[in-house]
Amino acid sequence: MLAYTARRLVLAIPTLLLAAVLVFLLMRLVPGDPALMFVGDAEDLSAVEEKRRELGLDRPLPLQFLFWLGQVLSGDLGTSIKNGRSVASAIADAFPVTAQIVLASTVLAAMFALPAGMLAGWRQNTRADVAVISFATVCLSIPSFWLALILLSVFGVKLGWLPTVGYVSIWEDPGRGLTYMIMPVVALFFGELATLTRMSRSSAIEVLRLDYVSHARAKGLPERTVLWKHVFPNAFAPTLTVLGLILANLLSGVVVIETMFSLPGLGRLLVDAIFARDYPVVQGVLLFIVIIYVAVNLVVDLLYPVFDPRVRL
Repeated sequence: MLAYTARRLVLAIPTLLLAAVLVFLLMRLVPGDPALMFVGDAEDLSAVEEKRRELGLDRPLPLQFLFWLGQVLSGDLGTSIKNGRSVASAIADAFPVTAQIVLASTVLAAMFALPAGMLAGWRQNTRADVAVISFATVCLSIPSFWLALILLSVFGVKLGWLPTVGYVSIWEDPGRGLTYMIMPVVALFFGELATLTRMSRSSAIEVLRLDYVSHARAKGLPERTVLWKHVFPNAFAPTLTVLGLILANLLSGVVVIETMFSLPGLGRLLVDAIFARDYPVVQGVLLFIVIIYVAVNLVVDLLYPVFDPRVRL
C-alpha cells in the first residue's frame, strides 16, 4: 500500500507541473498588458515599464515562468489589479463558500443515490428498477440553472421563505447560514443524484453477475449480507471515480449557481476577474482549480485499493 501511495504521489508532480505551464502560457496569450492594467495610464510609459520590470515581464518567457513558479511555491499567487488584494487571500475567502455548498449537495446525493442504485441493480427489470431509472432520467434532464430559477421564483419571491440574494456563513450564524444554502444545494443535488444513481446501478448489475456472488448465495448467506458485504464494496469502486470527478468539477467553481444566488464563491470570483480583466486573479484561480482536480483524483486513487485490493498489484 505504501508503494502504491508513493507512486501516485510521484505521478501527481509532473501533472501539476504541466498544468502550471499550460496556465502560464494561456495567460500570456490573453490580449492586453498586465502592467498597463496595474498602472491604468497608457500615456505614462515610464510607470508602465517600471511595473513591467517589477512584475518580471521584461524577462524571457522561461525566466518569467521560473519567477512565477517560485512565487507560487512560496504561496504568493500575485496581487489583484482590481482592488490590490492578495490573490491567495481572495481564493481562501471564496473557496469555503463553494466547498460548503458542493460538499453538502454531494454527500446528500451519495446518501440517496448509492442505496437507490443498489436496489435498482438488485431488482433489475422490475418495477422498482424502472421507477429508480425513470426518476434518475428526469433529474438528469433538468438543468441546474432552470431548477435554480424555479426555486428562486417559488420559495424566494412568491412565498418569501428563503433569501434570494446574499450569503451568510454557516460558521458565523448556523441558522441563517442554512437558509442561504438550501436552494443552491437543492439546485445541485438532483443532477448529482441522477449521475451517481445510474453509475451505482450499472456497477451493481456487473458485480451481481460474478461467480463469487453466486457462491455466496449458494452457501446460504442472507441476501442482505450478500448485497452489503460482497456486492456493495466492489460495486462502489467505479462509482467512487465518478463521485471524485463530480466533486472536483463542482469544487472548481459552480459558476452559474453562484452567480444566480449571488454567492461569493470560487466560480463567481473567476467570472468577475475575467470581466474585469484581472489577470493575476484569473491565473491564480485557474491554477487553484487544477490543484483541486489533481488533489481530488489523487485521493480517489488512494481510496481505490480500499474497495478493490487488486489495484495495488
